[in-house]
Amino acid sequence: MSVTKETVIERLKTVSGPDFSGNIVDLGMISEIFIADGKVFFSITVPAARAQQMEPLRAAADRVVKAIPGVTGAVVTLTAEKKGGGMEASVPPRPAPSAPAHRPAGAAPHAQHPAPASRASGKRGVPGIEAIIAVASGKGGVGKSTTAVNIALGLAANGLKVGVLDADIYGPSMPRLLGIRGRPESADGKILKPLENYGVKAMSMGFLVDEETPMIWRGPMVISALTQMLREVEWGQLDVLVVDMPPGTGDAQLTMAQQVPLAGAVIVSTPQDLALIDARKGLNMFKKVDVPLLGIVENMSYFVAPDTGKRYDIFGHGGARREAERLGVTFLGEVPLEMGIRESSDAGRPVVAVKPDGPEAGIYRAIAAKVWERLQEEKGAAAAATPAIVFE
Repeated sequence: MSVTKETVIERLKTVSGPDFSGNIVDLGMISEIFIADGKVFFSITVPAARAQQMEPLRAAADRVVKAIPGVTGAVVTLTAEKKGGGMEASVPPRPAPSAPAHRPAGAAPHAQHPAPASRASGKRGVPGIEAIIAVASGKGGVGKSTTAVNIALGLAANGLKVGVLDADIYGPSMPRLLGIRGRPESADGKILKPLENYGVKAMSMGFLVDEETPMIWRGPMVISALTQMLREVEWGQLDVLVVDMPPGTGDAQLTMAQQVPLAGAVIVSTPQDLALIDARKGLNMFKKVDVPLLGIVENMSYFVAPDTGKRYDIFGHGGARREAERLGVTFLGEVPLEMGIRESSDAGRPVVAVKPDGPEAGIYRAIAAKVWERLQEEKGAAAAATPAIVFE
């Protein structure tokens, strides 16, 4: 039995608005409703000052929608209209996981308290996650997602517990790149369990809707979905969560950078000038919101012909390195334009996972090691900048 928007709206009219004044539909609190594969997505706009009090209202809307015949699930979030985006206030904090995950021998123990706020004020950490890093680009088509997944796998190969958040709502790539199929499960109907492959946990909108289903959403709906995938997922204990950012520097990217406690950002670019122009925009966006720049990766840096061994600089060469030097940003490495990387990515078999001893995997692992090193440097710098309190 197919579910229609009209049926959903009629059921939502049974949910009373704040202070029992009318219903949430007639009060204009419901966003555009999106239905895919029997799963219903929408947000409820509430006053920013009362966002924390509106969880019962959200739960009631979630409950009545899930009771509709033919509905297989629902994603219902609160959106608070406020300057700078309502991401922080729109979703109540979830409790920390009840039991810490097993850590590799020799690794430092996780602190048993909520994750710290980031260096920028107003950013609340995610319990259990030590550091969140963004992999971003100023434009699409530069291999950002492939780079992000292989950096994540490189960090995992170096002994860390790693997760990947696919923040590209309109073009999610992680299900295909990680070779993951299926839907996330939820034990309590609220907190989702991430899917996992190659030792890396992942959450993506691609797990919730069909691959060919277009996401025709406005900005607040996208931000609400990103909030839920970050804060309402049982990530467990992670050393690093890698966020595959949407390409560009629009509203979703800026709000993520402003509201998520990012420990740093990695910029991916190709060597040519046009790509570097857009990469500079991404760099400047993170600078303006006080997110440390961990470095730049030059993707598709060169091509070596498999039959002759001759090297071709198809998109030029060294542009990202020169840009990093000019800006005083760490250059993380060059990734060649290699057919094996493309083929393995399309097949859901990333080179770092399936060919760990190959030259391409070695490049990604070296980049991941530099990223981790830069994270520790930024962590040390932030600690040094914190004033000490001396009791006399």
